[in-house]
Amino acid sequence: MQLFYNPTLDNSFKQFFFSAEESKHIVKVLRKKEGDILHITNGRGYLFEAEILIADPKKCKAQIVSEDKSIPKRYSLHLVVAPTKMNDRYEWFLEKVTEIGVDEITPIICERSERKTLKMERMERVLQSAMKQSLQTFLPKLNPPITYKQYLKQEIKGLKFIAHCDKGEKMEFKRRVAADKDITILIGPEGDFSASEISMAQEKGFVPVSLGNTRLRTETAAIVACSTVSIINN
Repeated sequence: MQLFYNPTLDNSFKQFFFSAEESKHIVKVLRKKEGDILHITNGRGYLFEAEILIADPKKCKAQIVSEDKSIPKRYSLHLVVAPTKMNDRYEWFLEKVTEIGVDEITPIICERSERKTLKMERMERVLQSAMKQSLQTFLPKLNPPITYKQYLKQEIKGLKFIAHCDKGEKMEFKRRVAADKDITILIGPEGDFSASEISMAQEKGFVPVSLGNTRLRTETAAIVACSTVSIINN
């Protein structure tokens, strides 16, 4: 099955048009024609089957013939991750955690962050592509970058963790995660969180955790955290 994405669809639609880019892909690349059935998600849990009515490469028209709504997960995972020095590594992280199962991502700018700007439109496309490739119907929410201090001023519910490499008492993340719980985990830049940042997080109720015995890159740490939560909940 090949999955398409159309964020405007809901269960009130009967007929609709694909964007010019999607229309070209459907008709020119995939060589779909009138009467063919396509599978589409709106990124909010719905999976639609639609029949092509007009196979126009500039404005492909389709009609919904069936719909199904996925059951939301019993937990949510929010990864709060500092941007990596190289954009492609952050994009790789976004792709993989979408495939594994993440609900929300927030880039945080820390004291030791080497990169403070992100190509948000490109990263949204990475999320959409990974969602379609992994045949999922929920698109993760990507928040705008925010400074570490500003993020900690927000009200954060559920289980809260900070993964760091500094000395001090830490629990193994896999032993602190519980099933069916909302989870937020902070993961710092290549230079790790500063001592003051770690203290600030602990004052806000974040529990220090270790993701293993080896020193992980930022993007690897985020993927390990995501995989751990997924395994605990499956």
